[in-house]
Amino acid sequence: MLLIDGSEGEGGGQIVRSSLSLALMTGTPVRIDNIRAKRTKPGLMRQHLTAVLAAAELGRAELKGAALGSSRLTFVPKQKVEGGNFKFRIGTAGSTMLVLQTVLPPLLLAREPSQIILEGGTHNPLAPPFEFVQRSFAPLIAKMGATIDLKLIRPGFFPAGGGRCEVSIKPATSLGPLTLLERGKLQSQHARAMVANLPLKIAERECLRVTQSLNWEARCGHAGAWEQSHSPGNALFAELEFEHVTEVCSALGERGKPADHVADEVVAAVTRYFSTDAPVGEYLADQLLLPLGLGAHFGTGGGAFRTGPLSEHSLTHINLLQQFLHINIETKDAGGGSVIVEVQR
Repeated sequence: MLLIDGSEGEGGGQIVRSSLSLALMTGTPVRIDNIRAKRTKPGLMRQHLTAVLAAAELGRAELKGAALGSSRLTFVPKQKVEGGNFKFRIGTAGSTMLVLQTVLPPLLLAREPSQIILEGGTHNPLAPPFEFVQRSFAPLIAKMGATIDLKLIRPGFFPAGGGRCEVSIKPATSLGPLTLLERGKLQSQHARAMVANLPLKIAERECLRVTQSLNWEARCGHAGAWEQSHSPGNALFAELEFEHVTEVCSALGERGKPADHVADEVVAAVTRYFSTDAPVGEYLADQLLLPLGLGAHFGTGGGAFRTGPLSEHSLTHINLLQQFLHINIETKDAGGGSVIVEVQR
């Protein structure tokens, strides 16, 4: 049994999610201690517990410690992930995208296609929003040979949750290599602000602030409203579509937070992205490590990407991958504030 210390590195939920994915993929029993030890509220929260139970369903795993607040978890997978139809309901506004992050990797290499219904939060602080997974991450997985189709049925925000999204996965027999060292030409750039159960003028103000701050043409801003949300909500996105990659910068509104502050967060994120010419942003870098590692371990995949300085989150992820997989991950300075990450067997 592989022992994982959940307090190492960034000490958050990513260690749990990736450990579960890797345990399913390799058939490795795992025990995770000190779960989320560096968070204000350590232990398993609702979204983490949902991810644990979802992973257990995929691999018919034996569980010990699968309870709210638990700081230790034992996970013993009993069968290879086959694919199929699944529904995972968090029951709170916890992030559906983080639950998807747990179950998606093994389903990318499953024997059969999969259909997943996820219910909970779709736009959460400290988690990738639905649009990031759909527009930035999924197209790169398609280049590796697997297809992910995501549909947002209803947005979900704190505190009510109630969001719903549907995910269709067409797996690959193996994940091919991905090399992403240049952005290529800029194809389009636009800001999109969305509100749910709130005045449309909030979204309009955010779009105006972003386009003016970034010196974009007014037509690059789009304001809209989501219907049927269970609670008020607001999300703002700046999408930068290049020839080889799409970056999605986002921010969420909340009670007492002026629309201009939401817009300024997105402007700052866009400015950070353009501070280097690296194609892969900070959050996408962390997301790509696992599929590249699986491609290198199980086949002829792997590859390389260029990003900005690696976050502690990504460094922790690299260490975890090397504990499970027979792969080599090297990083080297590429100049101009960027780093090349190479993943190979």
